[in-house]
Amino acid sequence: MKLFVWDFHGTLEKDNEGAVFKISNKVLENLGYKERLTKEDNFMLYGRKWSDYFAYLLPKEPEKTHFFIQQKCIEYEGKHPEIIKSFIKPNDHAYEVLSKIRKVHKQILVSNMSDVGLKRFMKAVDMEKYFPKDSMFATNSYKKQTKVTKKEILINYLKGKKFDKVITIGDTKVDVEMGEAVGATTYLYVHPGREFATINADCKIRDLREVLKEV
Repeated sequence: MKLFVWDFHGTLEKDNEGAVFKISNKVLENLGYKERLTKEDNFMLYGRKWSDYFAYLLPKEPEKTHFFIQQKCIEYEGKHPEIIKSFIKPNDHAYEVLSKIRKVHKQILVSNMSDVGLKRFMKAVDMEKYFPKDSMFATNSYKKQTKVTKKEILINYLKGKKFDKVITIGDTKVDVEMGEAVGATTYLYVHPGREFATINADCKIRDLREVLKEV
């Protein structure tokens, strides 16, 4: 049996960057900042931790401020679920690929979200059935005291387990590094029409169905 390790944002979903853009700028406005994310900033940063957006936009502010703004975004998102629902969609062919893998192999999800956020997003795209409770892992990156890295989550998950092969699929350097840490075959995904980041990965794809060659 093989293990497939999925990223969520920018990989299994699409179009949520519109919600991130709208919420981020609204919260910045509410907090009295004059700075705003541009669509180019948002595109470049998408898939990273939300606090990284504000570290980029407000480099002179301390890290605690970046985390504070992130927390306000999460709170705003929770109070306005209609924003996420109006943007986010399951990625092209995601259901097909997840269904075929589930029949033969094990798959887990590792995401830079909170536990609450992860459940909320999985419900929004109707993917809960593909990832049982013990197959979804959040880094809780918004909490300094409890956050872990994707790499740490995967290493800990694999302790005491044996798989014929590990395959990771994601859209950022962090996802590739997670796979490299455990000797996995790494897939770097990017939505059609977009350019790949300068990241070394075993495979670079624009169609999730290409992962099925591993099945």
